[in-house]
Amino acid sequence: MTKGLLGKKIGMLSIWDEKGAQMAVTAVQAGPCAVLQVKTPEKDGYSAVQIGFGEIPERLVNRAQRGHQKAVREKLGKYFRESIELRDYPQSVAPGDVITCAVFSPGEKIFVTGTSKGKGFAGVVKRYHFGGGRMSHGSTFHRSTGSIGNRKTPGEVQKGKRMPGHKGARKTTVKNIEVVRVLPEQNVVLLKGAVPGANGSTVFLYQN
Repeated sequence: MTKGLLGKKIGMLSIWDEKGAQMAVTAVQAGPCAVLQVKTPEKDGYSAVQIGFGEIPERLVNRAQRGHQKAVREKLGKYFRESIELRDYPQSVAPGDVITCAVFSPGEKIFVTGTSKGKGFAGVVKRYHFGGGRMSHGSTFHRSTGSIGNRKTPGEVQKGKRMPGHKGARKTTVKNIEVVRVLPEQNVVLLKGAVPGANGSTVFLYQN
């Protein structure tokens, strides 16, 4: 069954495995997530599950969202996520159910989606790992973009050209992250390595 949870990135720490080797992991508060709506092909035209997690200020909740959550007796101000990745959930969940981190098991490989850290304006060497020019004395081309134009035809900078600009702050997905430990009592999952986002940001954990 496809599994997925919204969570909050807590931070990174080190743990030791059974062999005594040190391992860097990321702690994520995964759930509990309330099922707000289950969409089916017969009624909505596609399969999806809408889940809610955490709380946001009430002033940011509009009337439609307030009525939507009231239908399943949830507190106001949840982070919403509707995902077709959870298309198999409709067979086993209903509005009002609560999904916890117990759906994951140590050793599983999951996908983690989050918003990467914003790094401000960056050049092409830092942003896209361009090689740059020679660093020798007398060179006039070190870390600049280089030629961005074209010939007489079409005579313009083509769309999608990699150029300096804002780096980070984008939706990012990291695949095949190993679940190291699951702590159901604290609603915490330890994931091997790093995951996108700053500490305290919302992430989506799921398995295809």
